[in-house]
Amino acid sequence: MSHSNLSRRIFERPPANLVSRILRSRGFWGRTRRATTVSLALLLVAAVAAWLALLVTPAQSVSAAGQTLKVGATSPHLALSGPGEMDLFGQSVPTTLEFSGLIRPKLELTHITIDSQLTQFVQTSADHGGASAQSRLAASLVSGWEHYFLWQTAVTAGFAVLLLLAFSGLRHYTHRRMLKVVVTGTLVAVAANVGAVAAFATGAPSTLRQVKSLSDLVGDSALGPAAPNAAGAHLPGVQAVVIGDSTAAAIGNPPVAHASALDKACGRSADSYAADLAQANGWNVLNLACSGATVSEGVLGPQLTGGLTVPPQIGVLEQADHASVVVVSIGANDLKWVATEALCVMAAACDDQASTAYFQSNLHDFTRAYYEMLHDLATLPQHPRVLVNTYFDPLGPNLSCLSSVGFTPAKTKVLSSRLTTLNTVLADGAQTFGFITVRPSFAGHELCSSQSYVQGLKDAAPFHPTAAGELTIALADQQALTKDALSVSAAGVK
Repeated sequence: MSHSNLSRRIFERPPANLVSRILRSRGFWGRTRRATTVSLALLLVAAVAAWLALLVTPAQSVSAAGQTLKVGATSPHLALSGPGEMDLFGQSVPTTLEFSGLIRPKLELTHITIDSQLTQFVQTSADHGGASAQSRLAASLVSGWEHYFLWQTAVTAGFAVLLLLAFSGLRHYTHRRMLKVVVTGTLVAVAANVGAVAAFATGAPSTLRQVKSLSDLVGDSALGPAAPNAAGAHLPGVQAVVIGDSTAAAIGNPPVAHASALDKACGRSADSYAADLAQANGWNVLNLACSGATVSEGVLGPQLTGGLTVPPQIGVLEQADHASVVVVSIGANDLKWVATEALCVMAAACDDQASTAYFQSNLHDFTRAYYEMLHDLATLPQHPRVLVNTYFDPLGPNLSCLSSVGFTPAKTKVLSSRLTTLNTVLADGAQTFGFITVRPSFAGHELCSSQSYVQGLKDAAPFHPTAAGELTIALADQQALTKDALSVSAAGVK
């Protein structure tokens, strides 16, 4: 055979063993590509299923010493450690404790029972009973965290099944192959989820076991000197006490008769809703409210005003140990509401990033302090009925008397929305502690109406209630007290 014929035969018909090797090679790489594609698809399904499960798995409700919390998980973070989240009265605030891992606890305080166990639960105590309460709290949180991830794994499996069924349907797999893909993929998703939890969420239980009180999670607000225990003369004849800010003091209205230096410095009025409640019920009502008061400086700590140091309102309240009713109006000064209004009027818009961040920062600080105040009210030994007044809307839809100073419908809408947010925190906090929420309304009697219950720009205390406004608040409080009394009576009959 000539050289040319040999060459032609080689190129026209490759040897059988060479063809076999080529075919086997192509089959190997094809199977490898298919296996890689399937593996990546299964891992993607597992990741998506686990992420969806974190979004929808319900938080687990746990109870300890009369307190109810929900335990869930945050969305994954990029940092390897950081704070968890605490939902306090509808506001998400970072926990003071740091957790290791990308997935951290998300806790929500939903209910507190007002009884002797509350003090054990919230305050750190060295005695045996307190230690037991602390142990129950930590154990409940850890149990809730573990149960949450059991449910989250089950939900992950459910999402994986749905995603794999959809994938198999798009690929037009046979029923047998579909079953194989779904079973295999679900097992991969569950295994991957368990592995992710083990890698990124198992640091939480050791940190949760360190929790001895809610304050370990919420943190302490920046209070002044702690409110003293009841000191000085007791006030056994006082039947009701009002605490709070200028709304409760009724600043801008006629002063109280025989006003003391503190009465004058705080702007307390004879037309306050405290005076109206006293007259309506024949009560001895002690009005401790002070203009400018915040939770930290006024209610729980001392307040400097008019060159005087006003004692913490909660400390004086403790002296009235026979008072059966406590009414609270607080929050506007904590949120620096006057400054918020002024910035809104001067700015081109009220909902820019800077003003929104300013409001949210103040709201978070208030939420923490508000929790501390509610706790102190809940642990009063006489367990009075506590009424928390939300704030009335002073503006309303008619802005004719305010347009010249910069109020516009758009700006008013933002301010009303922020006032609603504050009122929601007030109401949620009251509900959590089992207190009564009162929602006074000035509808039809806002600032620019013909019969306004709000002091105008030229009055002594703009945007504050007039005597008629104070009476409206008193009527709302009285109605709430009557309704509560009827509910208690009906429950007793049953």
